[in-house]
Amino acid sequence: MKLEYFIAKRLITAKDHKSSISAPIIKIAITAIAIGMIMMIISIATGIGLQQKIRQKVSSFNGHIIISGYNDNNSDVSTDPISIHQDFYPNFNSVEGIKHIQAVASKAGIIRTETAFEGIIFKGVGKDYQTDNLKEYLVEGRLPNFKSYLNEEVLISQYLADRLGLKLGNKFVTYFIKENNEGFNLRNFEIVGIYNSGFQEFDATYVIGDIRHVQRINKWKPDEIGSFEVFVDDFNQIEEKGQQVYQETSSTLDSQTIVEKFYYIFEWLKLFDFNIVIILIVMIAVSTINMVVALLVLILERTQMIGILKSLGANNWSIRKIFLYNAFYLIVRGLFWGNLIGIGLLLIQKYFGVIKLNPESYYVNEAPVDINLFYILLLNIGTVSICLLVLLIPSFIITKITPSKSIRFD
Repeated sequence: MKLEYFIAKRLITAKDHKSSISAPIIKIAITAIAIGMIMMIISIATGIGLQQKIRQKVSSFNGHIIISGYNDNNSDVSTDPISIHQDFYPNFNSVEGIKHIQAVASKAGIIRTETAFEGIIFKGVGKDYQTDNLKEYLVEGRLPNFKSYLNEEVLISQYLADRLGLKLGNKFVTYFIKENNEGFNLRNFEIVGIYNSGFQEFDATYVIGDIRHVQRINKWKPDEIGSFEVFVDDFNQIEEKGQQVYQETSSTLDSQTIVEKFYYIFEWLKLFDFNIVIILIVMIAVSTINMVVALLVLILERTQMIGILKSLGANNWSIRKIFLYNAFYLIVRGLFWGNLIGIGLLLIQKYFGVIKLNPESYYVNEAPVDINLFYILLLNIGTVSICLLVLLIPSFIITKITPSKSIRFD
């Protein structure tokens, strides 16, 4: 065992340690580190969790990249059909990192009941539709059957169902404007499933049913659709993949990523990255300042010991290491409690959803969390490293202590 570590350990475990002058200051420093770690873990977990959840919801209803005709590029409603016979469909083999591609078509309509009416967008999907994206949000019933004969089954949001007074199993009439704006097409639908994504912008808009209804209403051919929705493996590469997809499509088609289509949402999400950085800087700064104060008090409290060690031949760096070992112990102790409490709070939120949010403002019903052990490990390593580097400065005061004066220090 190294001498410096042995002495530091004896100082920590000494009986008079708890009753010393530095005891309350050390407790404050440990508490500050613990609170700082709790705040940093929660800010990263909730910030990244919210970003991932909103990205997931937006992509569930739109895909990651949307391929459509130029007239439909900025619209949620399909106006001009495109052929389903494309080189990239049903498998986008020319671009790596494409997970799935599906054909959809949308039509604006109005749902009317005896007591209310609501404007909606009927999103028609087919056999290739990735239903896993919606299963998470299903609160009642089941998903419509898109793979067999044409039926009247639809999936409606809890928001629309409540506003229209509809329940699972109810039938309703939807009016669709004809292409020449001369009259309406009426369709009867039956609710077989109710979803709640918590994203009110989509919940108040989309009713999901069979794409063949849209094709018949618009008098399209069976091989004509509104657009393609493309899903990528890695969302962080969405801009790069979006450019590659655009280059691989014909000149008659355009493509757009959801980051471009919903830029206002993703620009808002970028603010969370800035907020997280600010919180990390402030918390590490507070923790470091508290540790600097605690270390200075420890040094002043052990001035006589420093003088005795120097008189016995110990060099400055050896003595500095004693106090850095002591500081490291305090930091680790604070981090232990910070991690324990921080991760505990995240687990409570993840499994019980204690903290609720307003979906109109945050697009989610409860605060989502992403417990990433790699990020937590980096936080701990970064905090320890920064604190110890900064503590090298106040430990320099040991070099100014002389044995002749310090031994008589009282």
